[in-house]
Amino acid sequence: MNQISSSALHSSSPDTFFSNSRLYDTASSLLATAGIAINGNAPWDIQLRQQGVLERVFDQGNVGLGEAYMDGAWEAERLDEFFCRLLRARLDQQVKHVRLLAHALSAKLLNLQTRRRAWQVGKVHYDLGNEFYAAMLDPRMTYTCGYWKGAKTLTAAQEDKLDLICRKLDLRPGMKVLDIGCGWGSFMRFAAEYYQVSCVGVTISREQAQWGREHSLGLPLEYRLQDYRELDERFDRIVSVGMFEHVGHKNYRTYMEVAHRCLKQDGLFLLHTIGKNVRASVPDPWIDKYIFPNGALPSIGQVGDAVDGLFVTEDLHNFGADYDKTLMAWCRNFEAAWPRFSAQLGERFYRMWRYYLLSCAGAFRARDIQLWQWVFSRQGITGGYRRLS
Repeated sequence: MNQISSSALHSSSPDTFFSNSRLYDTASSLLATAGIAINGNAPWDIQLRQQGVLERVFDQGNVGLGEAYMDGAWEAERLDEFFCRLLRARLDQQVKHVRLLAHALSAKLLNLQTRRRAWQVGKVHYDLGNEFYAAMLDPRMTYTCGYWKGAKTLTAAQEDKLDLICRKLDLRPGMKVLDIGCGWGSFMRFAAEYYQVSCVGVTISREQAQWGREHSLGLPLEYRLQDYRELDERFDRIVSVGMFEHVGHKNYRTYMEVAHRCLKQDGLFLLHTIGKNVRASVPDPWIDKYIFPNGALPSIGQVGDAVDGLFVTEDLHNFGADYDKTLMAWCRNFEAAWPRFSAQLGERFYRMWRYYLLSCAGAFRARDIQLWQWVFSRQGITGGYRRLS
């Protein structure tokens, strides 16, 4: 990891970086409401390194802020806390800019997750390389929120999450389980090993499918490189962990119809997804451009609309604060492993990835976004559903 010395952080005069004093005053006032100072002494204060940072932010919003960081134009020793404070103060809602109108309109009006476009995120994000993700994640390659209720380590938090899902689904030996968006297969291997079920997983990442097949450990697992919309067979249970964020609001109903037709009459379906607090909000443009192309977070209302008349909601569990701990653990692993990848990926990627992990940690810490586990049945569980946690 590149260490930022205290003297370097505070060596520059603020006046060096501003040609527009009115813009500086406006930015200072806004940031002050979040307890953030420009070139201040707190670890979450923004430290300017180049001219034009504020102009980029006020002109381009989140894209300008993220790209300026990637370019080395500004620093924050505690980037996670910088974003937590910024989002808790809702400063992102106070900086409006016309250039992002097209992004908002396209996200609202267009289907950005068609069958053709759905494969883009696999190539851009998940196919970065299995060695890279193995260095960042837990030994099971679980790239979703851990469950930290009683866990002290990332490995334990991920295994507790996988076991929680198995228990919520009431898995029994011999059941056939569908995993929509199976990733590297951490759930499938865990469920097959500890609950004696067979699993079919679908993914749009070639790297994930290859890794899963190579690490099946002789268990009854099938990995398919397949769009979820092509599924049409029955399963005792369905699980989808961290994939719904790639579905898009234009396809939520289609997704639920696929799950409905694939779930047996007495089956259970668990949906694990990041979610947003406001239905009308649009995807973060920097995340969309650099991390998850065409991604979109659902609101509770949008999920409810999608399952209307198809499923009974048996349980809804929010443990979004646990994603903060998960992301911070991933960031520590990433930074420790970075020397192995620096020559291949370069400094700008390092700054991009660190910005991604820590800005998301700050967003979960601020409760700006959530993590939900929904449990659905087709007709309702007789006598009611009892959560096992």
